[in-house]
Formats: sequence, structure tokens, C-alpha cells
Amino acid sequence: MNTMEKITTVPSLKQILTAHKTIKPYIHQTPVISNASINKLTGASIFFKCENFQKIGAFKMRGATCATMALTDKEKTNGIATHSSGNHAQAVALSAKNHNINAYIVMPSSAPVIKRKATEGYGANIITCNPTIAARQSTLDQVVAKTNATFIHPFDNYNVIAGQATAAIELIEEVGRMDIVMAPIGGGGLMSGTALGTHYLLPDTQIIGTEPERVDDAYLSFQKGEIVKNKSINSIADGLLTNLSPKTFNIIKEHLNEIITVSEQQIIQAMRLIWERMKIIVEPSSAVPLAAILKQKERFLGQKIGLILTGGNVDINNLPF
Repeated sequence: MNTMEKITTVPSLKQILTAHKTIKPYIHQTPVISNASINKLTGASIFFKCENFQKIGAFKMRGATCATMALTDKEKTNGIATHSSGNHAQAVALSAKNHNINAYIVMPSSAPVIKRKATEGYGANIITCNPTIAARQSTLDQVVAKTNATFIHPFDNYNVIAGQATAAIELIEEVGRMDIVMAPIGGGGLMSGTALGTHYLLPDTQIIGTEPERVDDAYLSFQKGEIVKNKSINSIADGLLTNLSPKTFNIIKEHLNEIITVSEQQIIQAMRLIWERMKIIVEPSSAVPLAAILKQKERFLGQKIGLILTGGNVDINNLPF
């Protein structure tokens, strides 16, 4: 079986391309879709990279697979562990199943039932904790001490970042030159990977991050030049509630041109537009970049834009529109 080296510094283009080749058997090459009515509405040419069609329904499968494949044989024997309320939990669980190793997932009691069931369905051992960041970390520490499992961080891990970068690599291979590439920012794993992939292959392309106004830690960190933590985690974009980490912040600080924030109403409007016009299911986090384009229409007029739709794991009994 192919293995992946452990990446210990900011991933190079060569390392990202190796990651892409290594994880290919375990991921989907997701489609890139354009929509005439959304292009007409925005006055831009937008190319949507549809990671909502990825395995587990989100881009996270890329990073989890890349990190799992970098484990030594001894590490594999002890399994892998993480804490997550959703997509990363499912990605780690499926990646462990694919490689025949144990997975220990700490999930807060508030995690969506649909995501918990999916994680269980991949055969992971689930440990429930109180819904606080401190409880997640202390429970995970106990699990790791007991099992010797390797912690796969959702984003503060260079192999995870290299794996997430492969979505942008595929987008660029398919679409070619673009004026702008955009993604949403939560913990910054996808955004930093997207920034690196775009920087290496399209050095003249603008890289823009997008974030909800209610959880604007990346925007504030970017302005201030140091990590600022969220004051609240109250946003419909439940995939974007995490703070940046040192690894992701350093890449974002260096390679992003700008971060645009959008309101809850703008996110819902953009999400509804994608459902209605493109006939595809996306979760609120995915709609944040389109919301930014709609918010600043004049600015994006006539631009050729690549945009990553991060996932489609949404509770359809609880839609915001």
C-alpha cells in the first residue's frame, strides 16, 4: 500500500501532489459545476468545486486520509483518535475503516444525531463528552493515554492541510487560470490548503477567505496579525465555529489577499440560491463564499472565480429557509 511521509513544515507543492496521488484510491474526484443563472445574477463566472459529493459528504475525507496514510505500522496498531462534532469525526472513522485500524472519536453530547450515527456506522468507538472545548480536550487526552492512539487534529496538522489542498489542485487542473479562488474559514485547514495549492499553481490569482460575521476570529486575526479567539460560537454555519491554529494562521496570514465576512441572513440567502438554482444540497458553511460575492457584487463583476463548496451534511428536517 502507498504510504505518505509525515510532513513537518508548511507543505511544498511536491508534497501536496504526492498527497493527491496517495489518497486518490480513497476519495472521489468531485465535479466542478457552473450555473448560468447564478453567473447572470452575480455578473461573474463562478466554478463550484463540489465537495458536497465527496465521501462522507465533505472535503474532510481528504485530510483525514492523508494523515492516516502517514502513520507508522506501530502507530496503526494503536489506532487513531480525534474530537469532532461532525464531518471530521466521520472522515477519521471512515479512514480508519479503510485502513483496518481502530478509531476513537470524542463527540460532544450536542453533536447532530445524523453525524453521530454516520460516525458509528463506520465502526468507530464513540466517547461522549460535555459540549465544551475544555471537555473535548480533556476527554481526548484520557482516551489517548489509555489507548496510545495517534491524535489526528482536524486542521493543525500539515498532513491534513496537504490533503485538504488537493481539492484546489483538482479545481485548478480542471478550470485553469482564474482571477480569484475562494473558500470558507473555520479552523483554516481547507483555507490554508487552498491558499497553498493556489499560490503554487496560480501565483497571480487572488486568494480570498470568507467567514460569518458572528464568528469572525480569522478576519480579526488577519487584521491584527496575531490569533484572536471567537467571543461567540453562535452561527448557522456550524462547520466554521472553530478558531484558527498556529499552523493554519501562519499560512493564511502569508497567502490570503483578504477575508470577507457575511451576515447570517446573507448565508441563508446564498444557501437557498444554491439549492434552488443548482439543485444540489449544501450545508450553510458551504454557502459563505457565494454570500460574499453577492454582498460585494461590483467588486466581483466580470471575474473568473473558483469556489469550494465544502460539504452537504445538513439536517433536512431543520433547514433555515
